[in-house]
Amino acid sequence: MIKTATTTCGREPLVDTIVRFLARERAGDSQEIRKCVECAIDDSEPGAVDALSARLLVAGGDWTYYPPDPLARRIHHALAPRVLQPEPVVEGDHHFELVRGKPLVVFVNHLSYSDANVVEVLLRRAGASCVADRLTAIAGPKVYSNITRRFSSLCFGTIKVPQSSERSSEEAVMNPRDVARAARRAIEIAHERLSLDEALLIFAEGSRSRTAQMQRFLSGTSRYLEGPATWILPIGITGTEKLFPIDGAGLHPVPITMTIGRPIAARDLRECFRKDRQSMMDHIGRAVAQLLPIEYRGVYADA
Repeated sequence: MIKTATTTCGREPLVDTIVRFLARERAGDSQEIRKCVECAIDDSEPGAVDALSARLLVAGGDWTYYPPDPLARRIHHALAPRVLQPEPVVEGDHHFELVRGKPLVVFVNHLSYSDANVVEVLLRRAGASCVADRLTAIAGPKVYSNITRRFSSLCFGTIKVPQSSERSSEEAVMNPRDVARAARRAIEIAHERLSLDEALLIFAEGSRSRTAQMQRFLSGTSRYLEGPATWILPIGITGTEKLFPIDGAGLHPVPITMTIGRPIAARDLRECFRKDRQSMMDHIGRAVAQLLPIEYRGVYADA
């Protein structure tokens, strides 16, 4: 697997890397996976491989917005049917019309590195291109730490944000002053994206749950909700903790469900909770927990 920002990348190395990752657990599928990736590349615009390769070799060093890459998204969607088996279940898709074209923050429980990609694919499958097409994920430093994770992040827009010292590890550790500075910059960029009517995807627990049970939503994530016309969309997912286990190195086809809740006007929560940011985020956490089986609800088991 290519992991460093100095490794040469091109058509064949790109194909080989994707095939090795996806065929790790099912080597018999490697030829079909290779053919699928090559077809997606052949159908892309001239120069698409070079553009994607150049971006894969950049480690995401700045605290800024990174746009999606068309070829990464094309490959991602071409391979999704091979990974998402059996067919995932999506419920609550009737709620999408209420947030069409509106500044939107999507809150989802966090189980796996695959969560953002699964959400993007299932939104599109559910007919919610009005959300999927404008999706921008709030992403921690580890998302940009190797080529596999960077490829996954290029399937949608991302804003690189720091993790607090309590939630970070290894290369993501920063001192409190740098965390605060980078966090302010990330929030400014997020508000800019919302002003363009984009949809932010936030995993407000701050890190993946190691037990599949929900952790408390971080109070600081309420700062993304300060826009005057912002809406909140709660989503609950199950199964991705087994699709890409925390300590695993490959993907495992498993049953997955995604349940969409009723949208909430952010201004209503601000008026209700005033300056109590934690209570505001706990309210959203419970809205997500209500969409999950009891064994996933964790700290929000009283939902």
